[in-house]
Amino acid sequence: MNKTSKKVCVVGAGNWGSNHIRVLNEMGSLGAIVDSNSSTIKRFRQLYTDINFYRNVEDSFKGSFDGYVVATPAVTHFQIAEILIKNKCHVLVEKPLALNVKGASKLNELAQENEINLMVGHLLLFHPAILKIKQMIADGAIGELQYLYSNRLNLGTIRSEENILWSFAPHDISIFQFLVKKFPIEVLSRGGCFVQTDLHDTTMTVLQYPKNIIGHIFVSWLHPFKEHRLVVIGSKGMISFDDSSKDKRLNYHDKTINISDGVPTKFEGETQEVEYDREMPLDRELQYFVDHLDGSTIENSDANSAIEVLKILEMATNSLTGEAK
Repeated sequence: MNKTSKKVCVVGAGNWGSNHIRVLNEMGSLGAIVDSNSSTIKRFRQLYTDINFYRNVEDSFKGSFDGYVVATPAVTHFQIAEILIKNKCHVLVEKPLALNVKGASKLNELAQENEINLMVGHLLLFHPAILKIKQMIADGAIGELQYLYSNRLNLGTIRSEENILWSFAPHDISIFQFLVKKFPIEVLSRGGCFVQTDLHDTTMTVLQYPKNIIGHIFVSWLHPFKEHRLVVIGSKGMISFDDSSKDKRLNYHDKTINISDGVPTKFEGETQEVEYDREMPLDRELQYFVDHLDGSTIENSDANSAIEVLKILEMATNSLTGEAK
């Protein structure tokens, strides 16, 4: 982690915002905290004695900061980001960028007009294992990409303001877009409402990409054990990553099905563990944001990629609720 002279103001000191605050402080980049809760401000004043505190975003403009992180509830993201962008501030907004494609697109347009960087907190795009998988695909380790699937399952935490699709699946959609680098032709989703009426607890979503690439995303908060698993299948090999296991193994499987004289034949070689950097994704994400506070172009987890995720979520929602056209 590189120490820097850049200073960042964090808006929202809740559960996830506190992680941003901790990491930025370790980087030497924490400049201020904005939170409307007086008890929260009091608690953080005791922990961080050499930074500024504000009750709202407008007050923070009294200070001078190189960038802002927005880690408030999702319903507030658009309003806060709009204020910051119009004041020509570089911004990292936690996912989702906005509650719909229209809002996210407007923020992206404003960012371009004001010539500032707008980054979105799709954290797993900075996970070293995901970056390693992307490199392996690019290097041809598995041949042509054929299909990939992701399971993100747990017992809870059940929410009442959003369904499981919008709560869990954005992680996996962002990873799929990062790896496939194409927009799906079709998105189909099915699920069930078991705990709360009209709020899906489990969904299975199928993404049909160009070149016959298929993606499956299974998410549920009504599941007996935790599982975060990604499997990537190619024409010459396979990759698996179990992020919920203790050792978080990344494996390369020298396995495939060959066609010999018109007959499918199984080839089953060795499974090898793939080493990857164990740096925390949030450390990488915030370092990347700070490194681009000079205005250099954001390429990973930018607003355009966040808008793609929202478009796919809306397509999946339309399919799930029977509104697909």
